[in-house]
Amino acid sequence: MTVPFATSARSTVGIEWELMLADGRTGDLVPRAPDALAALEEASALERYTVTGELLTNTIEVTSGVGDTVAMAVDDIADAIASVRSFTDSRGIELLCAGSHPFAQWYEQEVTDKTRYHALIDRTQWWGRNMMIWGIHVHIGVEDVNKVLPLIGALSTYLPHFQALSASSPFWAGDRTGYASNRALVFQQLPTAGLPWPLEDWAQFEAYLDDMVRTGVMADSTEVRWDIRPAPRWGTIEVRACDGMSTLPELAAVAALVQVLVEHFSRQLDAGQTLPTIAPWFVRENKWRAARYGLDAHAIIDSAGTQRLVREHLRDIVVEMTDVADELGCSRELAGVTAILDHGASYERQVQVADAADGDLRAVVQHLIHEFRAGPTLRDHLART
Repeated sequence: MTVPFATSARSTVGIEWELMLADGRTGDLVPRAPDALAALEEASALERYTVTGELLTNTIEVTSGVGDTVAMAVDDIADAIASVRSFTDSRGIELLCAGSHPFAQWYEQEVTDKTRYHALIDRTQWWGRNMMIWGIHVHIGVEDVNKVLPLIGALSTYLPHFQALSASSPFWAGDRTGYASNRALVFQQLPTAGLPWPLEDWAQFEAYLDDMVRTGVMADSTEVRWDIRPAPRWGTIEVRACDGMSTLPELAAVAALVQVLVEHFSRQLDAGQTLPTIAPWFVRENKWRAARYGLDAHAIIDSAGTQRLVREHLRDIVVEMTDVADELGCSRELAGVTAILDHGASYERQVQVADAADGDLRAVVQHLIHEFRAGPTLRDHLART
């Protein structure tokens, strides 16, 4: 099977952000996405951003245009959110984002009426119906298809860092899970989700797709749901490992981290270097550790088995990537990684709110609503740094 990889400008950025729709008073999820999309379709037709539906009718996804910088992509996202609020604010609907809703139950949610979603549920049954998960996807342009699989292999070493920074699903269906990112372990139950297979080149990826399509596992490459995947239609690498981010500055921080690492490794390939990788069993162990312990996980960072506390290693990475970030114009956004480390990731903040409220998870939802609405925009955040 031949799979064309689209032409894309190097290290450009695209962002997708999945958002929950909730009743502003109770915090319960509400199935109002179809109404919102119908109202917004015409108004957003000529915009750089898009607003679309997702698996569940309690969810909308806002997507940026192609940004030369992280700030440009995040500006698109901010404009999309403002557009969505033109519908939701007058109807008592609030927006929030985390990897999971703290107390919602799967059997109370509605599946969006599209053939692909009904087919997914029909095949995956209980696990599919339990996909009450929200995430972000970061696309980075890659100018040469021969770089794609080596870049994914190198980025796989940093999956625990992406996952821990974004971890925001410590509660599930009313229970405290003991995990920083319960979403990470739920999502991987889908047949084509989870860690990327360690493929070496584009020919191996095409052979993989040929096997999957021939045997009826998937229809095309869009059904590859790996934590990091090629996106042939866009000419990008797409990092999908992250829980939903709770604020725009945090979204920008993770996007910047992905962008600088892709560019860093792309430069190494340009210099004729072989990119560093770790064994697949280390990658798998890292994913579980980051899901369980978040920023306090000890990640295996090289083939020798060296281990580093994720929150400490991230500080070093930010320093090491300073020059690349300067050249890409995302230094201030990348500094947001340090802000998360200093002030706590979303999973840590949610647990603190729950503890202060004697375990009342409705207080956690109100906290998430407040963070999403009242937290600083990226422009405000950058103006103060």
